[in-house]
Amino acid sequence: MFKRLPGDEARNLVTTTPDTAIVFRPAVVQTPAILTLIIFAWRVLVGCVRLLWRHPVALLIALTPVALTLAYGWRTALLLLTPVPTGMLAWALTDRHGFVRLVGLRVLAWWRLVWVYRRHWQSVMVVSGLGRHLWGRDYLPQLGKVTCTAWADLVTVRMLKGQSVKDWADRLDHLAQGFGAASCRVAVIRGGRLQLTFPRTDPLAVPLDALPLPDVPTVGPIEVGKQEDGWPWRLKVHGTHVLVAGATGAGKGSIIWSTIRGLLPAVRAGLVEIWALDPKLMELSYGRALFGERYAATPEECANLLDQAVTVMQERAARFAGVLRAHTPTVEDPFVLVVVDEVAFLTAYQADRQLRQRISAALATLTTQGRAVGIGVMAALQDPRKEVMNIRNLFPDKIALRLDESEQVDMVLGDGARDRGALADHISPVPERGAGVGYVRLETSPDPVRVRAAYVSDTDIRDMAAAFTLAGRDAA
Repeated sequence: MFKRLPGDEARNLVTTTPDTAIVFRPAVVQTPAILTLIIFAWRVLVGCVRLLWRHPVALLIALTPVALTLAYGWRTALLLLTPVPTGMLAWALTDRHGFVRLVGLRVLAWWRLVWVYRRHWQSVMVVSGLGRHLWGRDYLPQLGKVTCTAWADLVTVRMLKGQSVKDWADRLDHLAQGFGAASCRVAVIRGGRLQLTFPRTDPLAVPLDALPLPDVPTVGPIEVGKQEDGWPWRLKVHGTHVLVAGATGAGKGSIIWSTIRGLLPAVRAGLVEIWALDPKLMELSYGRALFGERYAATPEECANLLDQAVTVMQERAARFAGVLRAHTPTVEDPFVLVVVDEVAFLTAYQADRQLRQRISAALATLTTQGRAVGIGVMAALQDPRKEVMNIRNLFPDKIALRLDESEQVDMVLGDGARDRGALADHISPVPERGAGVGYVRLETSPDPVRVRAAYVSDTDIRDMAAAFTLAGRDAA
């Protein structure tokens, strides 16, 4: 295939084409030494400026002892610098929360940036396919600022030109494993910039006890648990509809009862009415005294109660037409929350075709027209498939607890929710770790938020019912 080259020409061979003897030799250009020195000096200067811009505090801390030692000697420098660590230690002991927030998390963010993200950035980007290696040069997304919270690292990234959010969403597992995190989530900051969230700990691993009853009657948002960032989880029920989906034992009852518990003072004040549909006779029956006559268990009773809710909705719509566009709860027109424990029992698994059609039509009517006149629906189900719940898209706010399959996450929260980090199919089936843990996707935000609902025990429910009944007798 190759011709034999005479003399020492074989040593100069660089490469050949597969079927010819054409020899390619690199062109050698002699660069003047002064030009090399200028380029080297420029790179050093740019690196120093970049280091000063990115880490001013760290450089100040490192250079201050050196400057004091050169100016006054090491003894004077030691005397001047000793109060600093002493004061920091005293601050950490007396105000640990403030010290961690202002100093500790900043130091941790700098350390994580240097030791974890910048150290492994090139290899993770290239191996995961988010970077490109072309003609001996790596084209990588730009690593930005790293911010540490009490539970996670927030990493800002500038994407390569031509990349999309989906390119990153498809590689969340690569990113998590590459940087040693349990999971990763992606959110858009603005065009071309993303924020990656890498959890370091799980603040929702411990179950939450039932929250205390609100002191002031309110229709929401109701505090029902805690968000992953440590803030209270407040669930909006007035002016919206809520769909709760989760497998058996996922904690749907925790969300329902925490909502009822938060609304109980408003129920006592006459500003809220809770209508309960309990076809399983297992969940809402514990607090039946809280609902009075507005409790239904059999399919016929559930259909009749839903028809009554539609009648109330239509009567209010006729009165509000041309007068009001937003409902304000009053004693005369209270907010009505229709709670359905297992909606699939009434819409998909109901053998009586006429009852199934009545119930489906009533739920569709309430979810399309009810929230403007102060009627909301909170429905819970186990199977989120379209043939089981064909009106799931009529619920603006959705909650996905533990699910059996990854495809079900997008069925509940909408397309792309799992790619953005809503790993509801990875929630632990152990009740102590996973019951009540889920992801919320609100009408106003496409990004799912990880939350955990407080656990309301059977004893808490019976105490609520007893206290409500006693308060009703005292008022009478």
